[in-house]
Amino acid sequence: MKLLVTAPPISQLQAPATWRTVDLISDLHLQANEPATFAAWQSYMTQTPADAVLILGDLFEVWVGDDAVPSSPFLQSCTQVLQGAGERLHLGIMHGNRDFLMGTTFLNSCHAHFLPDPTLLTLGASSWLLSHGDALCTEDVEYQAFRQQVRSPAWIDSFINKPLAERQALARGLRAESESRKEGAVSYADADTALCLAWLAQTTSRQLIHGHTHQPANHVLAQAGVNPMERIVLSDWDLQAHPPRAQVLRLSAGGQHQRIDLT
Repeated sequence: MKLLVTAPPISQLQAPATWRTVDLISDLHLQANEPATFAAWQSYMTQTPADAVLILGDLFEVWVGDDAVPSSPFLQSCTQVLQGAGERLHLGIMHGNRDFLMGTTFLNSCHAHFLPDPTLLTLGASSWLLSHGDALCTEDVEYQAFRQQVRSPAWIDSFINKPLAERQALARGLRAESESRKEGAVSYADADTALCLAWLAQTTSRQLIHGHTHQPANHVLAQAGVNPMERIVLSDWDLQAHPPRAQVLRLSAGGQHQRIDLT
């Protein structure tokens, strides 16, 4: 039996009139042992012509706390990439299910803006509802219960106050479990249509964009008049996969969107 998850308060991001394009990416799962994905991301972040890059969660494979950066050359390299981007364009980062412990200390050091989940982006005359997407997968009852537990202030406070080495050991255990699930070809729950429509009903948007499921596609949620209600799923990034995956969804002030394949 799936859990009933109500929509949290929806934040607003009004694009300045000077913005012409906004890029959306998610689920890069950056980690030191996947250098090809990091290299593709680094190249993209330094070259994108977009006025803003919004990262809709799971930028990192795991995040155990902002205090892990000083002792990690890989995280320091990621910080430098983000700093460079944040200095020349609007950089927004949303929490995912892997990196929800990312804090303001790290974001501020990268010149990045925290992007609440969900956020309604208004660009020109168009609007899009943005989310990481994990809260929409209500049929995954076990995960939703886990999510409620680890997102509680008490759990977060308890975890962050553990020694860094202990947090890193716990993270390694979770990663090993995740890899085991991948090898077992586990099928993951998709976003719940009724809940997606309920979220959109609270906004002026007809399009919900999210990541998390690693199943990039466009879905018609409801056909009402000329413009349908749509759910647009972002691609994950994995340059070591066969075939490799790395997509950007570019939104334009004219209301159009296009997928850009970087592979």
